[in-house]
Amino acid sequence: EAQLVESGGHLVQPGGSLRLSCTASGFTFDDYAMSWVRQAPGKGLEWVSTISWNGGATYYPGSMKGRFTISRDNAKNTLYLQMNSLKSEDTAVYYCNSDIATQVGYLEVWGQGTLVTVSS
Repeated sequence: EAQLVESGGHLVQPGGSLRLSCTASGFTFDDYAMSWVRQAPGKGLEWVSTISWNGGATYYPGSMKGRFTISRDNAKNTLYLQMNSLKSEDTAVYYCNSDIATQVGYLEVWGQGTLVTVSS
């Protein structure tokens, strides 16, 4: 069964850094692009970043570009998000996700999320 498990979230001070990880299993990881999506308290889902299947292309919204870096290690079936210069507004549950092919079409696969709290 396709599964994603995020880890690495915890309390960090403003201006600090954190690296999140997402480990995949149950599907061919390097067939798919991967994304990070977050949900801040009281807000909807917000796209954070996307990386192509081999890491050759990365995408960010303007608010994250220059602070966040997405990467992947296909040999380890792992996705990463390096977060620098963290702000209080970065506080959110961070999810990794992908759309994978199944017997009857595409399936959105989501992890359980990992909470990042940016506060002094």
